[in-house]
Amino acid sequence: MLWKFSTIIIVTLLLTGCSMPDQIDVTKNWSASQFYSEAKSALMDGDYEDAIKHYNGLQARYPFGRYATQSQLDLIYAHYKYSEPDSAITAADRFIKLNPQSPYVDYAYYMKGIANYNRNQSIFSRILPSDPSERDAGAALDAFNDFEELVRRYPESKYSADARQRMLYLRNNLAKYQIHIANYYMRRGAYLAAANRANRVVTQFQRTDAMKAALEIMVDAYTRLGMTELAEDAKRVLTLNLANGNLNKPAGIETEKELTSAESL
Repeated sequence: MLWKFSTIIIVTLLLTGCSMPDQIDVTKNWSASQFYSEAKSALMDGDYEDAIKHYNGLQARYPFGRYATQSQLDLIYAHYKYSEPDSAITAADRFIKLNPQSPYVDYAYYMKGIANYNRNQSIFSRILPSDPSERDAGAALDAFNDFEELVRRYPESKYSADARQRMLYLRNNLAKYQIHIANYYMRRGAYLAAANRANRVVTQFQRTDAMKAALEIMVDAYTRLGMTELAEDAKRVLTLNLANGNLNKPAGIETEKELTSAESL
């Protein structure tokens, strides 16, 4: 009986092995146009994983063909849609390096900003309402810098108008982020640190909605520290600008260079 059982096992293993086909590379004989056609079709169908695979295959086998430039641009978008911001940014940087004079290089700069702009949009933040200004400001600052570079280099680009609007939104969120930190310091009794954070809003994030809150924190923090002169100065500026209905650029405070010039915005 034992030999019969052993024979059955051996036969089964042989049959199983014979039924396993070798892995065949179906793209082995593909032309550049077939690679691009398959990649584009997958991209349009929302199959971003397959699109990325075919675009990479196209670039590996036909790096200098007629489809090279377009495939590099499409790959940026495919990585972005597949929720791979790092890969999207890497692909954008590669395009910029290889095609600095391309008429489409502004798109690569724009997509870098978009990838960072949506970087911290997790699935939970999409489902549950949350304040974007409470999240880590690193990606927001990267996005702002990406958009700023686009606007500076290509002010007439068709993407620049949208980039400017996103910069305004990001500046507001970056300013509010500083307010969140300042309020945290106030709750902890670190009044000098709170005042410094609020002052950062006043000096670096003018023309944002956070100006009123920043000046109020400065008044409170300096008062608690016994810095009467600084508290009165901040209160004077707050009162003056509230009376004028304008907190965009408070009078009487020396300002540092803003994150972007007024002309850019």
